[in-house]
Amino acid sequence: MDIGILGTGVVGQTLGAALIAKGHRVMLGSRSRHHDAAGAWCRQQGDNASHGMFEDAARFGETVFICLNGAIAPDALQQAGCDAFAGKVVVDVTNPLDFSRGMPPTLLPAYSQGWSLGEEIQQLLPEARVVKALNTVTARLMVDARLVNGGEHHLFLCGNDVEAKVAVKHLLAENFYWKPENMVDLGSITAARLTEGIIPFWVGVMQVSGTPLFNFRIVT
Repeated sequence: MDIGILGTGVVGQTLGAALIAKGHRVMLGSRSRHHDAAGAWCRQQGDNASHGMFEDAARFGETVFICLNGAIAPDALQQAGCDAFAGKVVVDVTNPLDFSRGMPPTLLPAYSQGWSLGEEIQQLLPEARVVKALNTVTARLMVDARLVNGGEHHLFLCGNDVEAKVAVKHLLAENFYWKPENMVDLGSITAARLTEGIIPFWVGVMQVSGTPLFNFRIVT
């Protein structure tokens, strides 16, 4: 599969490398066509890796991952152009975090009162099928669920398109070892308010525990 990833940071590079290892072709997208970190990553990953601008990566991918800083994500998507995402499954991995007052972060004010970045991304990309997923775990765990408790923990996702959510579940199960029964569908994209809202708590737990390799498990 051809996969586009918007973002060249740790999350984008980690997801991209794991997908290439599974035989997919991946293009990283950034603001500039000439990006030193993306170029170095491509040289390390080999022939199935490429990079370009946000629009290039969005058009390249049959599925597109958004792995951007939450504060700049809307501007980046507008730069890419909504047409580049039309009809595609778009996996939103972003979190709208404000680190201006130190750790743990808070949510950016625009996304803390009944509105989420996931909803804004769906609004900006009306013809895309946005699925919020993977934003509640650290990058290493995103690509290998077995790293915590043998994979026995839960991943939350949400989105308006049922078929898109099924496609994302299959992708995560087949490539990243997430068990289908451990992926919890919270409903429409409005549930991104919930999954984004727990991230400041997640960061606080990480600080206390000294490791990002943990996750939530629902016990009834």
